[in-house]
Formats: sequence, C-alpha cells, structure tokens
Amino acid sequence: MRKTSATWKIYRTRFLIKARQLTQPLLFVDALGREHRGEPGDYLVESSDGARRIAPRLIFEDVYVAMGPANERWPSPRIPDVALPAPKRRVAPTSVATA
Repeated sequence: MRKTSATWKIYRTRFLIKARQLTQPLLFVDALGREHRGEPGDYLVESSDGARRIAPRLIFEDVYVAMGPANERWPSPRIPDVALPAPKRRVAPTSVATA
C-alpha cells in the first residue's frame, strides 16, 4: 500500500475575534470594496485590526468557541496591551585573582 498523504496534524485558530449573531439581514461594503451579505443567524465578525466580515452560522459555530463577553477596550495591534518590565541589566562576573 502506497502512502498518498502526510500524517494528520492538529490545528487551531490563532486569532481572537469579536462577533455578534445577526437578528436581521445585513449588507455592507468593506474598505476594499467587497460586498458582504448576512442573514439572520449568521455572524458579523470583527478582527482586532477593525476589519469586518460575515461568517455563515454553520461555519462560525464549527470553528469558534465563545470565551465570554467582549470588553469595550479591544486590543490594538499597534499598542501593546501588557506593560513589559524593564530589562534587567546584566553584570559581568568579577574576576578572581589567584595567588
């Protein structure tokens, strides 16, 4: 028997998104001029960079897992949300003179 494909690997989505389920039809054109259409039950999805798109309900609910309500302060990709500690200064070891 000949092996025709690579071994199975596990994947996960890497990005956090905000989303709300539509209760009525929605049609909009994004900044790139693409038209997006959604029906009740579909999801309006917003990425951290502000880009919005429509995700069909069956695909959205298969891919994403709810993590709780969205904070109004959505993290910006340009400004770190976490304060980083000041780097520690390395001190060279002192040499020990031998007698």
